[in-house]
Amino acid sequence: MYTDKVPVSCYITGCTEPYRNLAVERYLLEHTPAGSVTLYLWQNKNTVVIGRNQNPWAECNMAQLRRDGGHLVRRLSGGGAVYHDSGNLNFTFLTDARTYNLNRQLEVITGALKSLGINAVKSGRNDILVDGRKVSGNAFYTSGGKKYHHGTLLIDVKTDEMAKYLTVSPLKLQAKGVSSVKSRVLNLKSVCPSLTVPVLQNALVRSFAEIYGSEPQHLSEADFDAAEVARYEAEFKSDAFRLGTRLPFTWQAEARFEWGSFTLACRVDGGKVQEAEVYTDAMDWEALAGAGQFFKGCAFTPEALAQAAQKIAGQAGNNISKFLAQLTI
Repeated sequence: MYTDKVPVSCYITGCTEPYRNLAVERYLLEHTPAGSVTLYLWQNKNTVVIGRNQNPWAECNMAQLRRDGGHLVRRLSGGGAVYHDSGNLNFTFLTDARTYNLNRQLEVITGALKSLGINAVKSGRNDILVDGRKVSGNAFYTSGGKKYHHGTLLIDVKTDEMAKYLTVSPLKLQAKGVSSVKSRVLNLKSVCPSLTVPVLQNALVRSFAEIYGSEPQHLSEADFDAAEVARYEAEFKSDAFRLGTRLPFTWQAEARFEWGSFTLACRVDGGKVQEAEVYTDAMDWEALAGAGQFFKGCAFTPEALAQAAQKIAGQAGNNISKFLAQLTI
């Protein structure tokens, strides 16, 4: 139990436009007062959301998504690609670094589910499981002294649509011990048939108030600076942010480590790497942001690639260097 009372606020939106919703999330991050926590509950329609450092063409069936009128969105946080529809409820906890408490935030989620008779448990750093299957994935973002933790709650997601749009790496499925993305997840409605989005929203708000010891102030759109939200929305909607750079790759290597996936894609000409991009679903994506530059201009040999990887900070650099060194090129 927590004895301190923390001021809290809550915003529940009926908007299902993904770029707008992520813009509001960014706005709330910038404007939640220090020492308080905001809970934001939101939904997107027919949307694939990729992590900050992922390759959209590798993670999503882009052509199918376009044909079906869906949306591709890149979020600020790391982690893997997820699918959102009206059967999915998203949550975000926004606060400052000092007030941020991941265990407390996750207890809001598991407490809400348990109040509805659903035995949910935390698993690892970023999943919530029911009956051994994933009902919620979580990701994290830090900007200066501000932090957020957000995630999904699968209520009645169309898993056939999810499988149609998400192109999950076989290495990731193997690491999780499953054969497909559908077999790894569970809709909450299958264990609680009466569950609806409003019922879960209400349970989350009640659990939020209980865990933080304060009744939340309910926010409305009138509390936001419309011009600032519109500016963030334009950034999320731009192709430059959503899609990034697509190179005419001629060689690619992929591996999976404890911290996440690693893909090095290169355009090779004349025995040298002319251009390179690095993609990852790692939660701590910052170490690999822009890492493609380390490989540009190096000789296209395992030894040279491994040496270039040593410029990547921390354990990730060591893991990648050893992986590249043993390749046969």
